[in-house]
Parts: sequence; C-alpha cells; structure tokens
Amino acid sequence: MPEYKLQRFRGGYAICLYEGGKRVSRRGLESSDAAGAAAEFSRIVADASRPIDPDIRKIWDAYCADREGRRIARNMAWSAKAVLGFFGDHKPEEITTKLCRAYAAQRRAAPRGSAAQQARWRSAGRPSAQWTGVQDGTIRTELNQLRAALLWAEKAKIIVKAPAIEMPSAPAPRERHLTRDEFERLLDAAETPHLRLYLLLAISTAGRNAALLELTWDRIDFERGLVFLGERNMLRPQKGRATVPMTNGLRAALTNAHAHRRTDRVIEWAGEPVASVRTALTKATKRAGLIGVTPHVFRHSAACWLAEAGRPMGEIAAFLGHADDQITQRVYAKFSPQYLRTAAGSLEVRTRPSLASRTTR
Repeated sequence: MPEYKLQRFRGGYAICLYEGGKRVSRRGLESSDAAGAAAEFSRIVADASRPIDPDIRKIWDAYCADREGRRIARNMAWSAKAVLGFFGDHKPEEITTKLCRAYAAQRRAAPRGSAAQQARWRSAGRPSAQWTGVQDGTIRTELNQLRAALLWAEKAKIIVKAPAIEMPSAPAPRERHLTRDEFERLLDAAETPHLRLYLLLAISTAGRNAALLELTWDRIDFERGLVFLGERNMLRPQKGRATVPMTNGLRAALTNAHAHRRTDRVIEWAGEPVASVRTALTKATKRAGLIGVTPHVFRHSAACWLAEAGRPMGEIAAFLGHADDQITQRVYAKFSPQYLRTAAGSLEVRTRPSLASRTTR
C-alpha cells in the first residue's frame, strides 16, 4: 500500500511516496519551515487520498476514517452492513427520494436482532411478526449517518453536491419515566454491585448510557465533588456529556467502589469493564415488577424529577448537556408545577351559583 512521508530535502522539505518499502517519487515543498511544511504535506496527502468518482461505499469509508476514534465511527461500523448493502454501489447523484423510501421499506421488513437471537426466538415459537421489522427510529439513524457522510464529502470537495436524503418521521418522544418509588424498588432489586452503582450514577447524573459505561476514575473528582461525563478539558463539547456535582448518596457509592476498583472503569464486574447492563437490568426490572425500563429511562426520569422540583429549564438543560434549552423546554416543561400556571390564571372567570343550587337552599 502506498505510503507518504515528510522528509528533509536540500535545506527544505519534500513529500516522498514509498511503495513496498522503496521510494518511488519525491517532490519538493514550497514551505521551508516545519509547521508550514507539515500543513502543506497534510493538504497534498488529503488531495491524493480522495477517491475519484466515488461511490457511497468509498465516501462512507473515507468519512469513517476521518472520524476514527470518535463514537460516530463506531456507530457507523454497526450500520454499515445495512446501509452499504443497499446504497454501497450507488453514486451520490443516483440517490433519490424513491430510493430512500425503498430502503426504509426494506428495513421495515428486515429481521431484528442477531442471527443467534433470531434462532432462539424461532426455537421458542415466538411469532416472526414480533422479531421482524426495524423501527423507524433506527432507520432515521442510519439515513442520518449516510447524510452526514455525504455532507462531509461535499465540504471536502470530494463530490460537487450532497443529495437530499428523505427519512421517516421522527418517532414520538418516549414518555416513560420512573417515579421515585419505582426507582427505589428497582434499586432494591439490583443484586449485583455494578448494577446498583450504574443505577445511582444514571439517576444522579442524568448521563447517557454510553457515557456511564465509558466513565473512568480519572473523571471522578472527589475533592470538588464533580463527575465529568465527558473528557476532562475536552477541546470540543460532547453531546449530552455534562459535568455535574455528586449527590451525597452517589459520593458514598463511588467512594466504596473506588476503594475496591480493579480497572480504570467506574462500572466494572469481576475485574472487567462492563459493556452492557441490559441483562442485569432486565432481571432486576422483572423482580421489581416494572415494565418498559431501558437505560435511557433513567436520563429521562432524572430530567422529569428536576422539572417536577421546579428547577429552571436552563438549569435542567445544563445538567443534560444540551447546547440550549429549546429541546429541554419542548420535552420537560410540562412536568414543571409552574407550567403555564400564569397563562392559565389569565383565563380565570368568575362563576355564579347555578339555578339548581339556588333553588335547593
């Protein structure tokens, strides 16, 4: 595979191309200082690496390579089989509304879960209608990833214009949230220490599931009583990853877990980082007699509790890591005890006793 290297050359710098360990070409750069040469080198390599007349597969792969190390790249690795299996060989200009609708229709008819899960459902006699049909929310995510890759390709001048991507309507927001009594029942039903700590972290920080499972001890500041759900001193904000203060109950749980830690991850079990709490959570949910409890429910519940306590929407938005409080207002304002109370007071009318009540006196 060809490899480009930046090297000193005649008092300046040059870009060299190697194939099979041997240099096959060398080109002098205009910049004579190290910083300028590095920038020029990066620009030339980027131009040389751009695919010519790319199809969707090449654009997708190039975008993932550009985002390597970020969560979006990992998520797109999961979506690649479905998206590239359908769009991969198409050119950007071939993507139409009709093609997007055909993709959505195909995904709605596709089986869900892994092959092993499908085999278990089939052997258990579970009707195929219950494990067939990808949800519109998942389809939207996949098409959004495709759109992001195409917009990136347009900005990078790999393609002239990114096509419009039609996607299903956004699903209605999930209304399920836990009451304090339900959460306490669930906490009592958690049999493993890692699940109990996860539940306390989830409700006390309103963190996203991924942020909680990726949380490391260097982001727990016991001295200041803070939990950094995102990277400390990060250069760019991470979606939904705020820095929040510890509650007293969370501090006690974290202090105990820190004393017995065996890895750098906060959520661990048997000396290994925990990749998912779904199995343990499902069992605890059944023992607590609850339904509809998923990892996202805790973030939603925390926001509802804050709203029910009358906390300002801006404060709740900051706790959730929202860039502004518009989405917070739309989803959580109705849970506040002051929601539209002043407006409703403007509609108050005086009422007189009804005729029936006057005649019965």
